Amino acid sequence: MTTATARPSDRRISPVFVGIAAVTAVTGWATWTGFAEQPGVAVFLFVTAAWIVSLCLHEYAHARTALHGGDVSVGAKGYLTLNPLKYTHALLSIVLPVVFVIMGGIGLPGGAVFIERGRIRGRWRHSLISAAGPLTNVLFALVCTAPFWLDALDGVPRDFRLALAFLALLQVTAAILNFLPVPGLDGYGVIEPWLSYNVRRQVEPLAPFGLLIVFALLWIPSVNAVFFDAIDAVLRGLGISEPDTYCGFELYRFWQTDEYCSAGS
Repeated sequence: MTTATARPSDRRISPVFVGIAAVTAVTGWATWTGFAEQPGVAVFLFVTAAWIVSLCLHEYAHARTALHGGDVSVGAKGYLTLNPLKYTHALLSIVLPVVFVIMGGIGLPGGAVFIERGRIRGRWRHSLISAAGPLTNVLFALVCTAPFWLDALDGVPRDFRLALAFLALLQVTAAILNFLPVPGLDGYGVIEPWLSYNVRRQVEPLAPFGLLIVFALLWIPSVNAVFFDAIDAVLRGLGISEPDTYCGFELYRFWQTDEYCSAGS
């Protein structure tokens, strides 16, 4: 691949990202040790901060891959600093995903970094740039679920285990949604370079509405059931049970209580 250079300041990790990572670490420690007076608050802050970290890494993966593919403009735009405030659509990329997590416990993908595709040469490079983001969610999911599929849960506090299970659910949903071959999502970006010009021209007007179409479909009970059955199947394969993700979501929403999850404490 073509290598590219950027100024050191273009690659310096943003204090904003460092702050979010610090919140993740501190609240993760509080969840593990039970230091927090209200465990649900600690879990809420831990999962939310970790989710934002994963969103930043998702967009960084797109930008870094684009940099090595030939788009040297990503550095000047601040995309290599992991600063979410530099994203093209901060509302769509950070605020809405967090709102959807709170409301429905689903990992919402959001477009954020603008890649100058005209600078990229080769269909494989275009596909790899699009795939890099959701592959980051896959990696994040594997890290979150490692204690489960490695059977290394001995000594892991219940609240921390449930928080990891719910965080893994978010990563799996984000990866699957992103990989859907729907205009506007990364999955379509992977296959787009291989489509004919006529097909791309006909599909292009749908790109701004692709995510809305997906979520409208998820409101259909039968589609929703199939989608979450697939999510549960993936998580079971990674060693996470449905009660763990359910109670993780309930613990995350600390302002409400669930007798089933409370009884299992």
